[in-house]
Order: sequence, then structure tokens, then C-alpha cells
Amino acid sequence: MRRAFAGTAAAPGMALGRVRLERPARFSIDTTPLPEAEVEAEVARLERAFAVAREDMAELRRKLHGSLAREVGEFIDAHAQLLDDPELIEGIRGMIRKGHYRAAAALKAQRDRLVAVFDAMDDPYLRSRGEDVDHVIARVQSALARQASNEEKKIATRVGEILVTESVAPGELAQLAGHGILAVVAGSGSPYSHSAILARSLHLPMLVNVGDVLEDLRDGDLALVDSVRGEVVVHPAAQDLAQYRNWQRETLREGQRLAQLAGAETRTRDGHALRLFANAERPEDIERARNLGVAGIGLYRTEFLFLAHDGLPSEDEQFAAYRDAVLGAGGLPVTIRTLDLGADKADAAGLVMASEPNPALGVRGVRLSLQQIDVFVTQLRAILRASCYGPVRILVPMITDATELAEVRRLIEECGRDLRTAGHEIPDQFELGAMVEVPSAAINVRTLLDIADFLAIGSNDLTQYVLAADRNNDQVGKLYRPAHPAVLRMLAWVISSARRAGKPVSLCGEIAGDPAFAPVLVALGLEDYSMAADRILAQRDALSRCDRKALRALAPRLLRAHGSDGIAALLQTATASA
Repeated sequence: MRRAFAGTAAAPGMALGRVRLERPARFSIDTTPLPEAEVEAEVARLERAFAVAREDMAELRRKLHGSLAREVGEFIDAHAQLLDDPELIEGIRGMIRKGHYRAAAALKAQRDRLVAVFDAMDDPYLRSRGEDVDHVIARVQSALARQASNEEKKIATRVGEILVTESVAPGELAQLAGHGILAVVAGSGSPYSHSAILARSLHLPMLVNVGDVLEDLRDGDLALVDSVRGEVVVHPAAQDLAQYRNWQRETLREGQRLAQLAGAETRTRDGHALRLFANAERPEDIERARNLGVAGIGLYRTEFLFLAHDGLPSEDEQFAAYRDAVLGAGGLPVTIRTLDLGADKADAAGLVMASEPNPALGVRGVRLSLQQIDVFVTQLRAILRASCYGPVRILVPMITDATELAEVRRLIEECGRDLRTAGHEIPDQFELGAMVEVPSAAINVRTLLDIADFLAIGSNDLTQYVLAADRNNDQVGKLYRPAHPAVLRMLAWVISSARRAGKPVSLCGEIAGDPAFAPVLVALGLEDYSMAADRILAQRDALSRCDRKALRALAPRLLRAHGSDGIAALLQTATASA
């Protein structure tokens, strides 16, 4: 029977596939005694469920390669051994044959008994093995509960999987993306979480805040994820499948239309020129961005060099990476952001730091750089050496006040003198910019502009700091709203202050590449946008439909809005004006 569950679109698109529950649902267990005549049929059902669960594990094992196979293979092998444990299976068979348990009830009783045994053990490792029993029996329960029509089974064999989960971590999503996952449906989450951002970059449709989805879906159900309407449809009807096919055709046509905008100028409908930059961290990101006709690289992330390296990367290793990025840009400016890590990731990057209860408000970004001067100087020297190969701007994250940026400028000048003395040809002048992502930097931006050559607004962090709402905390995810009046007023203040100072200001958070935000950002006077390369064409198209003069006239009303409803109404007005 067709059922639809509403959610919030976090990554666009549609996908048709069979459900794969990351956390199996809480099953409804029938505890009524089984008639004698049905006992052997119930045993057969149980054995089929075990066979399906074994095949699921074997298929997962076959899909794994490289380091992932090593990391995950151990627990898969442990689960596979449990599925073949004769004592486990015989015990459940005995419950059905002697106690007239139904298969699901027998599984639950066996699970409860075994988990209780493990929980009573003193050894922490052995206690943790109870989780394996729980997971394995839950997988068999899922196989037992699967119900799909023959037609759905035929379709399911031809399509991939829809991940259905309460929440998914970015690392987990990155691993799953290469193994047949077509879309993600989460019971909680935010469209602005790191996982949602990753889903968009991987082109995986994603819905969050889908109520009761874990309770009502089963492994193997055929499901249609529709991020256009914000719903997941289980057992889709013929009409749903027709809409999916229409969406596929329309997406193809739209992609072909947008492809024609590659290399085009970015201008509003009334002819005002805007500049689109790309966020990047790999050479292929830069190459793709150039092919799309960007004005430059607005944010080159350097964290990957540290996180992917065994120990701290040397000056020469960093120099080679930055040089290749600059050369790859082909003369376009490259804005290199200095290391933006905190205590939560420092160990993985080869840095020694004390753990912190709240890394987001701790030693991260420039705070870390100014504490670990040797590491920072090495990075600055590498960037300065790379600047000989093309225009480079240095961007400093997590600036709180102007004194930090002044200290960075002093270190850059000192590094430049040392490099020139050593025979390196270093440009005489460097453009130094500040990330505006801390409220104090935004409020006191005029002082910052006395030192900075340019600004880049990090709207992701600025929003969460202004609203005191972690975008990755599902409990407060709904509070994280970039269109909140306080956030918009702060954006407007930073943009207007930079314009009055005659210095460039860009926005490099998620909303920079969101077509729904294009009219608002134009209204606030933003002219430089930096985003993932795959957002360039859609945002260029959205900006080309904006009437800048009309939207700028709307800005005072936008900034006087009192709440979310007022903002939403003005957003509709802005869109209509565009």
C-alpha cells in the first residue's frame, strides 16, 4: 500500500531504490501462540530470513575495497559468524517447535537472553560483543519482516539503495556513497549540516526530519525519495513512477540548458556584473571551476594536506600543492585559507593539542595558528613561495579582532624578508583577508577593515554563532536559519561596511550557492559569491533573473522584518521581483 512521509529537503533531486535501514526499525512482535499446523512453515520462514541476512552480509563484504574493507571487514566477519552459529539458530528453532513461538517473538526472546548474558560480564570488551548479537538479530528481523510484491521485487533488483537512518555522519556518508547508495532519508538533521552539504556535493538527494520513518519502513521496501516535494513515498504508485520519469527527463533538459552558461558572464537581469568564485581543495576542483568560467578561486582549503598526511606536511610539500593550485588556476586569483582546524581534528592532522569540551568555541583557526607558530610559519612560507606563480590572496579563519590579523600580517612580512634573503623571489605586496565568521569580527568590522585588504564572510559558522545553534545538533537544527533577521542584518552590515571602505567582500558559505538565496544576497548588495563548482551554473542562472535595482530598493524592508514569517514573505516578494 502506498504511503508518503513528509520531510525537509536537504539535497535536491529524486531517487528510486530499495530501502536499506541503517538502524532496523522497532518491529511489532506477535506473541500469540503458533498453531501446531504452522510450526514447520514458521521454521522455514526463519531459515529463509537467516539466508537473506547472510547474503546481505556477503554482498556488503563483496562491495568493500581497500582501507574500508580492512576497517569494516572485521565486524562484518563477526556478524557472519554469528549468523552461522548453530547454537543460536537451533535455540530459536526449538522455541518455535517446542514453545510454539512465532519466528519474530523467538528472535526477540533469544536476543534479550543473550544480551542480558553479555551485559552481566565484567570484561568491557566482552560486554560490547552484546551489540553484535543485537545487530545480527535485528538484521534477521528485518529480513523476516520484508514484504514486497513480485513487481516491486523486479524493480528493486534493477535499482540501488535508499539509506534510511535516524542520522548519518559525514564520514559514514562518504563511505556509503561509493557503494550503491542513491539517496538518504533521515529522521532528524538539518539542511545546513555537514552531512547535508556533503550529500549535495555527492549529488545524493537527501531528506531530513522525516517523522516515524524508522518505525514504518522495512529493509527491501521500494521507495521514491522526492526532494522536490519534500517526501519519501513507500510502495510508489504508477503515478509516482511517472512523475519520477518526468523529473529525469526534465533534469536532463535543465542540465543541457545550464551547460550553455559555462563561461558566460554573470549579470543580473538589469545588467549589473557580479563575480562568481569557486571553493576548492583539489586540482580537479580548480580545473572544473575554470571550465565553468569563474572569476577565481575564492576559497582554497588547506586542511586536506594535513588530514591526508602522515604527520605534518613539510614546507616543500605544502609549497608543491599550493604551486600546483596556482598554476591550475591559469592566472586567476587563488585565495588560500590558512589552516582551519580545532582540537577535534588536530590529532588526525599531526598536531598535539589538549582535548576540549567545545572545540567550536576553542582553539581553532587563527587561534591554533598563533599558538603553534612553527606550524603556521611553515605554511605561510609555502604560500608565499607559491605566490611567485600567479596571483595569491591569503585568507585567515576564525578572526575575533583586529589584533590577530595584525599579528598575522607581521608574521607574513617577516617570512617574506627571510625568503628574499634566502634567494626566493617573493612579491613585494600581499593581499591579506579575514574570514568574518565570529560575531565580534562582524560587529567590529570597521576596525578589521583598517588592516584587511579584503573580507570573506563564512556564513555557515557566522549563522551558528549568532544563533547559538549548532547546525549538526539535531536538537537545535530547526533554530539554524541563515534567513533569520539577526543573521541578515549582520550580513548587510559587513557588506555595506566593506563597500564604504572600498574593499572587496565575498560570501563563501552554503547560501552563496543557493539559488533560493540569490535575490536576498543581491538585495543586501553582495557582488562576490564563492561556492562549490557544481553550484556555479545554477547560481549564475538564478542571479541572471534578479533585478538588482528593484531588489536593492527592497533591502530596507528586508532588514526591518521582525521574524521568520516576515522574512519568508519578503523572500517570496524578492523572488517575484526577480
